[in-house]
Amino acid sequence: MAWELRHIRTLVAIAEGGSLTDAAISLGVSQAQVSRTLKALEQAWGVNLVRRGSREAALTAQGRQAVRRGRHLLMLAEQLEADSRGLERLRLGYAWAAVGRHTQALQRTWAEQQSQVALSLVRGSGPLAGLAEGLVDVAIVRTPPPPGRFDSALVGVERRVAGFPAEDQWAARRRIRMADFAGRPLLVDTRAGTTTPALWPEAQRPEFAAEVDSVDAWLDAITAGVGIGVSAEATAHQHQRAGVLYRVISDAPPVEVRLVWHRGEHSDAIAALQRLLTELYAR
Repeated sequence: MAWELRHIRTLVAIAEGGSLTDAAISLGVSQAQVSRTLKALEQAWGVNLVRRGSREAALTAQGRQAVRRGRHLLMLAEQLEADSRGLERLRLGYAWAAVGRHTQALQRTWAEQQSQVALSLVRGSGPLAGLAEGLVDVAIVRTPPPPGRFDSALVGVERRVAGFPAEDQWAARRRIRMADFAGRPLLVDTRAGTTTPALWPEAQRPEFAAEVDSVDAWLDAITAGVGIGVSAEATAHQHQRAGVLYRVISDAPPVEVRLVWHRGEHSDAIAALQRLLTELYAR
């Protein structure tokens, strides 16, 4: 094949960083190398995967699809290596954001306390971030899991934030209130999102603008001026993008953060992860 895993890893890094510069930083390479690798992948497939701008890079429709499949491919490659080396691995899935500002502390503390088990953060899709499909062992969710097949534990709560274009009328404000959304166009993810117009009293409800299926599509729609969004605070910590501002919604109900696993599979590693996440959110 004319492409390799390093090409996929570069494309995923661009999607998560929002620019070639941030992708280069996360990969530990030069921006020129990221650009060359991306161009080689696009030439090999004969498609345009990323729209390059002066300060940011946005995925095309083909790029978004490739990133979704590419993340699964990278996860399977990591699992193959771990199995071959006899390592125990715990795959933690998330759909929009992992655990926000606690993500770095989670990875660092886990490596110090649980060195015998490798923790992998896997960005998935859908309400259970790949758990139902067996792509991960446990998942962070912000909507209640369906009863029957899964167990869950509350590990913390997060504030809700508004996301809007940098040129929006809210740009000069420090905080937003629920009543401020009345009549404004709202972007909604009905599968894995935490917010729908039903969150507001009828007289204060925003208008439905469009449905999105991922945080990347949500950010794209905000920068394009299609609508504004509401998400958990973790999104603001993990998905900074030029042209998008975040503000805390001062009177919004908090978002519950839950750890979910298959019923009957609460292993020692999952129990240790549950304790660590609870401690981090308690801080």
